[in-house]
Amino acid sequence: MSQARSAQPRNRASTGVTAGGLGRPGELIVGVDVGGTKVSVATLRDGRLGDPKLSPTDLRGADQVIEQIVSGVLNAARGETLAAVGIGIPSVVEFATGLVRSSVNIPVQDVPLRRVLEQALGVPVFVDNDATVAALAEAHDEQGRLDVRHLVMLTIGTGVGGGIVIGGRPYRGATGGAGEIGHTLIGVEHDIPPATERSPQPGSLEALAAGHELDRLTRVAAASNPRSAIGLALAKSGKIAGPETVAAARAGDDVAIELLRLLGRRVGIGVANAINTFDPDVVAIGGGVSAAGEFLLEPAKQAAWEYVREGLGTKTEIRLARSGPQAGVRGAALLARSELHPHSDPYEKETR
Repeated sequence: MSQARSAQPRNRASTGVTAGGLGRPGELIVGVDVGGTKVSVATLRDGRLGDPKLSPTDLRGADQVIEQIVSGVLNAARGETLAAVGIGIPSVVEFATGLVRSSVNIPVQDVPLRRVLEQALGVPVFVDNDATVAALAEAHDEQGRLDVRHLVMLTIGTGVGGGIVIGGRPYRGATGGAGEIGHTLIGVEHDIPPATERSPQPGSLEALAAGHELDRLTRVAAASNPRSAIGLALAKSGKIAGPETVAAARAGDDVAIELLRLLGRRVGIGVANAINTFDPDVVAIGGGVSAAGEFLLEPAKQAAWEYVREGLGTKTEIRLARSGPQAGVRGAALLARSELHPHSDPYEKETR
C-alpha cells in the first residue's frame, strides 16, 4: 500500500439522514449512566440534555444499586410526568428483557434490571451496555438528531470498550455482547500464543493500548530517560503514570510525544480492524486516554490508513469523540427515546 494513500485525509460525505426523531415536544426522558465509580443522571427534553447529577456508585449490592438508580431518576423528574428511562451499564445485557447476563464491576449479574426498574418507576425502562449507548450519543448531534448512520466507537480508558451503530440503531449481536473491540487482536506473532484464563489476551488492543499500558510505558520511559520531563517527574515524586505523559507532551517533551505516537499507532490498528469490518461513516475515539487529543489521534489515523484495505473507508472519518464525559448518560437517554418512538427516528432512510 502506498504512503500517499496512507497519509491522505478522509472527509465524511453526507449520510443522507434527515433531521428529526426528537420524540414528542416537551416529553421528559431520564438517562442514567452507571459506572464503576459514579452514577450520572440527566434529563432529556426536546433533544437537549440537562446538567447531569453525579453521585458515587453504591457497590454494596444489587439492592443498593437499584435503589440509587430509582432515587436518582425520581429526583431528576422532580414530580413531572416521566415518559421513559434509559440505563447504560458496563455489563453484557440481554436487551430484549433487560437481564444483566454478565457484570464484572457492578453487582447486578443475573438481575432482570429492566423488569425491576419498571416495577419501581411505573414507566418503560431500557437497559443497554454503556459503550453501546455512548456510541449512540456519538451518532447524534447536539440537538439530539441522528446525523451518523454507521459508527464505531472505541472507548480507551483503563480498558478498551466499544460500541457499534448500524443504520442508526445500536448493533448488539446475538447475545447483547457485540462491540468488544478491545479484545480484537492487533499484535500476535506467527506462532499464536495460548489464550490466558483472564482478559485481556496477549496481543489484544486492550493489552497493548489501554490506559494501564500507557502507565507501564510511561514508567519504563521515565526510568530510561531521567533527563526528560517524565524522568524528572518520576525522580521528584517516585511515581508516574499516563496523565503525566500527556501533560509532558503538551509541554513539548519529545519522549512523551513519542510514547503517545506509539500508543496512537496501536490504537490505529484497532481502528483499521473496525473500518475493514464495518466500513463506517465515523470511527470515534473516546475515553480518558483520548484526552491526549491530536498527540494520539494523528498517529492513529496514519496507522489506520496504512492497514485499511484498498477501497474501504473512503467515506470514513476518524475523529475524537465529541460527547465527552456526558456520552454515557446522553446515550442512555437517547436510547430510551428511540425505543419509545421507534418510527420517529429516521433509521430506515437510505442515502440516495
